[in-house]
Amino acid sequence: MAVPTFTAAGAKAATPAKLAKEVFGVEVANHQLVKQAYETYLSNGRDNLAVVKTRGLVSGGGKKPWKQKGTGRARFGSSRNPIWRGGGIVFGPTGLENYTKKLPVVAKRQAIRQALSLANSADKIIVVEKLASKEGKTSEIVKLMNKLGLNRNALVVVTDKTAELNRATANLQNVKLVSAQYVNVYDVMNADHIVLTSDALKVVQEWLGGTK
Repeated sequence: MAVPTFTAAGAKAATPAKLAKEVFGVEVANHQLVKQAYETYLSNGRDNLAVVKTRGLVSGGGKKPWKQKGTGRARFGSSRNPIWRGGGIVFGPTGLENYTKKLPVVAKRQAIRQALSLANSADKIIVVEKLASKEGKTSEIVKLMNKLGLNRNALVVVTDKTAELNRATANLQNVKLVSAQYVNVYDVMNADHIVLTSDALKVVQEWLGGTK
């Protein structure tokens, strides 16, 4: 399996990049594992910020609203009762809920292989010989993306996220920069194009090329 390789200036190189079949050519019978890995990523990044007040936390209600008998109304001991307006909330989020999910390492890596294989079958994979920005200018990355014809969401995979590359891509909403060892299903599935440097491609194939 081979895909065209481009130079750092955006010109097409003479030698195409070879993609390992065990990483970019995996047969995907169904998308269940990819879906599971995608949902696991979202769950593990979820912030547990919702908190409600129970009847023990609501202010007021220290005095009995009215006497127990003789008024013709229902008995109430506190205005903090959950059925009252302004009362406590029953069974609401407490901020202690645990939404994290676990996926075995073997399954996680297989899901990444499947996601990369789906991206390759959709011709989303692009390889560049080198990607660098000496001065950290955004215009350099924009110029390269324009030459490659990438005007939609692009996942750029490098071996080392230097300060210059971070600065050059930080203001580009349609470009996400990741290190090769942190490639995940969520980023791969959300990308319209996946740009890998030659060195990053080697790292990814060495990482995912085994059976584990």
